[in-house]
Amino acid sequence: MTLRVAIGGFGAIGKVVAEALDKGIPGLSLAAVSARDTARAERALAGFANPIPVRPLGRLWEDADLVVECAPAEHLRHLAEPVLAHGRTLVTLSCGALLDNFDLVDLARRQGGRILVPTGALLALDAVQAAAVGGGIRSVQMTTRKPPGGLEGAPYLIEHQIRVTGLTEAKLVFSGTAREAARGFPANVNVAAALAMAGLGPDGTMIDIWADPAVDRNMHRIEVEADAARFSFQIENVPSLENPKTGRMTPLSVIALLTKLTAPLAIGT
Repeated sequence: MTLRVAIGGFGAIGKVVAEALDKGIPGLSLAAVSARDTARAERALAGFANPIPVRPLGRLWEDADLVVECAPAEHLRHLAEPVLAHGRTLVTLSCGALLDNFDLVDLARRQGGRILVPTGALLALDAVQAAAVGGGIRSVQMTTRKPPGGLEGAPYLIEHQIRVTGLTEAKLVFSGTAREAARGFPANVNVAAALAMAGLGPDGTMIDIWADPAVDRNMHRIEVEADAARFSFQIENVPSLENPKTGRMTPLSVIALLTKLTAPLAIGT
């Protein structure tokens, strides 16, 4: 049986995932996409091996068994509700927005749907999930460093009148919980929400965010204290050329998750 996949959002992430599906992933087929600019998306899709339609965001479920959400965070609910209400599977990258729409999990439970959160730009979530079994994690601290341009326009910076242009040295622009970080930086730290859901939760996971003109990559360092282990890890993600707020690893993580769904051998928790 082939799993039909639709993609909500045809930007820096959605295009890469769509191209991979069009080239061929065993057991999967690209069924539809949605895009803010329909005409532009149709021109891009004209070069695909298999023609597919461009659908409105709220109707992607009609063509698909699984919908990948990679649209701006404010559109999560509009896309997710019909997908889950009709018992489909949702792969979401706006997991920061999911924290404030957690009733979608109850909707999925009632209607037989599923919500999958890919690893995205963060590694070692398997280790965090394993350490959390039985409530064994005592603390989780994440420190993010980004080029200032990757943080510009964040609601938290605007609200607190924090400027990141023209910096000559690193500046701590946020320190707080993962829930607060997800609300204040919806386009920047979905990784914080994924880390929180894997471990101590959004109010127990602590985040520091630095605007650092000395870095040209999106850097995340995580330190975990748990009963089973003490571990730390760091990743330096190359920003997407199309959208510097997104790392190049993010669409690759989605592709890896999709491949795992139908593969005869799956690695990792």
